[in-house]
Amino acid sequence: MAAEIQANVPSYAKVLVIGGGPGGSYTAAALAREGIDVVLLEAAKFPRMLPSLRHFLRFIDAERKVEEHGFQKKPGAAILFNQWKREGYTFFGISELDEILLRHAAESGAKVYEEHKVTGLQFAEGSDHRPISATFTAPNSTETRCIQFDYLVDASGRAGIMTTKYLKNRHMNETLKNIACWAYWKGTDVYAPGTDRENSPWFEALTDESGWAWFIPLHNNTVSVGIVMDIQTSAAKKAAGSAAKAGSGGTYTLQDHYLDQFVFVPRLKKLLGGAELVIDTSGQNATVKSASDYSYTASAYSGDHFRLVGDASAFIDPFFSSGVHLAVAGGLTAAATIAASIRQHCSEQEAALFHDHKVSVSYTRFLLTVLGAYKQIRNQQVPVLSDINETNFDRAFDLIRPVIQGTADAGKLTENELQKAMEFVTHLFVPTDPEMQQSVGTRLGVDFLAPGTPLLTRDEISNLAAGDEDTEWVLNQANATKSVNDFYTGPEHLLGEVVNGLVGSTKVGCLGLVRVSEDSKSKMRRK
Repeated sequence: MAAEIQANVPSYAKVLVIGGGPGGSYTAAALAREGIDVVLLEAAKFPRMLPSLRHFLRFIDAERKVEEHGFQKKPGAAILFNQWKREGYTFFGISELDEILLRHAAESGAKVYEEHKVTGLQFAEGSDHRPISATFTAPNSTETRCIQFDYLVDASGRAGIMTTKYLKNRHMNETLKNIACWAYWKGTDVYAPGTDRENSPWFEALTDESGWAWFIPLHNNTVSVGIVMDIQTSAAKKAAGSAAKAGSGGTYTLQDHYLDQFVFVPRLKKLLGGAELVIDTSGQNATVKSASDYSYTASAYSGDHFRLVGDASAFIDPFFSSGVHLAVAGGLTAAATIAASIRQHCSEQEAALFHDHKVSVSYTRFLLTVLGAYKQIRNQQVPVLSDINETNFDRAFDLIRPVIQGTADAGKLTENELQKAMEFVTHLFVPTDPEMQQSVGTRLGVDFLAPGTPLLTRDEISNLAAGDEDTEWVLNQANATKSVNDFYTGPEHLLGEVVNGLVGSTKVGCLGLVRVSEDSKSKMRRK
């Protein structure tokens, strides 16, 4: 069944999903596969862009569709934090596949309507923001229509209709108050040609420590190239550029500002080679775009019969594509907790709190990682990503364990604790590659690198590495990966943690939450 594009949106749905991006489409597909009545309203016409997540796609039976589509393969991403060390390497790909997810949601049984824009929500009288209906407009019509529902999933992206228009609970992250400008290029070189890392995205810290840049190959032989800086530095650079240009009687444009930053990213500039900016549809101008204030979070991610998903709930930074990970993970927990509420596995309040908890934990993990990365970018002579400055990893892991287990968030950690937690998590991005990891695993045994094995102390890492820097990097990265592994290894791990006596059930046909006994919880804690 193809995604429906028609005016006959029903007057009622068990679950209304606002937004057809990765989070909304994922939620709709997961619920529809359970036989739950879902309507998804998407304001735009697809396709658009997003990164992929293999384990989560497999859960909703969309993995094969993505593989068979023939996307350009990008095995990972290279990250250069400073010009005096070699780049780190991490694994994720960028693909143009959100249209596939939207179509998959429809094929799974969700009623999908593109170019249908939600304009307002109505709430139950006397309730604390329990939404019960939505008004929307259809394509080629000025008529406003209404749909009633029992549950709402707000996946409306940065617009965040619930948080910005009704709850008023969105808070900007002043630490990550940045501005990005970007454009598309053709005729560039590729990263690591002739290796298994060929064509990977490239990320590079600006040498003046003001931010970072991205170089992301796209499917149509173009490359997205962007510059991210804190707002104050960007404004100062623009003012200096404008003053210099005014002296010669010219106007300093956004494109001038964008191009001026390439002097601070020599490795990226080399990748550009003799490339040309892509000209806009008018055939006259290169299109340089800009966006700011994109780091924010809501004070709560759920409520009575509603869930916030993806950018509607929070967005940290484009670094490491955290937005898509948060969207898909949030889509899964929204689907599981709504199914649990419908099936009376628990109360609606318990279900909502489970979703709120899981989104908060995922957000905090990425926040710590990104903050740690920015600390290194802005202090390139300081070995933030190289040394925890403790006799072993025990204290660092003790500090971040509450965050990972969800018993604390970044706002409750002291400055010193936050600093240590960031330093620990950012070992995820030390300079390793697949060959190094395979070599160390073969020589030492894969048990040292396996996600479920105990953390290694600093002394143990030193003894195992025996002075070999590559081995030490691989072991440090493996240690950091163990701390966030549950989030990256798929639905079962994401929902497997006990939250207020509940764990997620990912069995198809039984999606929801399950109560666990005290004995079961004790056994889980001992694992």
